[in-house]
Amino acid sequence: MSDTSPSASEVTANDFVALIVEIAVLALLIAAGWQADASTLVRIVLAVGLPVIAVVLWGLFAAPRARIRSAAMQLVTKVVVLGAGVVAGFLVLPPVLAVIVAAVIVVNTVLMYVGPFARRPVS
Repeated sequence: MSDTSPSASEVTANDFVALIVEIAVLALLIAAGWQADASTLVRIVLAVGLPVIAVVLWGLFAAPRARIRSAAMQLVTKVVVLGAGVVAGFLVLPPVLAVIVAAVIVVNTVLMYVGPFARRPVS
């Protein structure tokens, strides 16, 4: 089995932005879970559960060394997890900042598939 993750010399600025986006999405999911209009127990479960679900899905399907290598599942996972981050951003951030975060997420993700920063799709 070959490793399709980029070597240090192949890492681009867009890869760095993707890492920051992924961390920001986790933070937004935590914040959205914590700010839910529910009891403290439910808020704790959401604040912990939402990012855990995102991390598990990402690790299974979207990470460079994902356990399950499927281009379709990688794309679906990215759309679901990053989309949840966008929704969470609109729930917890001021509207202007939420739009900026959403734009960065969308542009970064698109650049992973098209243009000079595009990656070879997984098998």
